Amino acid sequence: MNADDAPIELCCLLRARPGAEAGLTAYEDEVTALVPEHGGELLSRVIGDGADGAPHEVHVFRFPDQAALDAYLADPRRLAMAAERDRVVAGATLFPVRVA
Repeated sequence: MNADDAPIELCCLLRARPGAEAGLTAYEDEVTALVPEHGGELLSRVIGDGADGAPHEVHVFRFPDQAALDAYLADPRRLAMAAERDRVVAGATLFPVRVA
């Protein structure tokens, strides 16, 4: 198995624009619903209050391989929501993790 065929686990930290917390959650409801269609799993989704610079949402994903992740990221329905993402998301940090 080459690296492109290995399962991928990712953590995403999302910060809402001030006053757009509900909009961020609604946006994420829509885009995370697409994950299973690409073979991925949303392993964990937690929602906080974003106080003191903490993320508003934290997600942990698993995709079977790079091709599945790429297909999710390129999903035309997800891309069509880019303006809404830009309106509600102040910042997103995505990084690889190992789920224990």
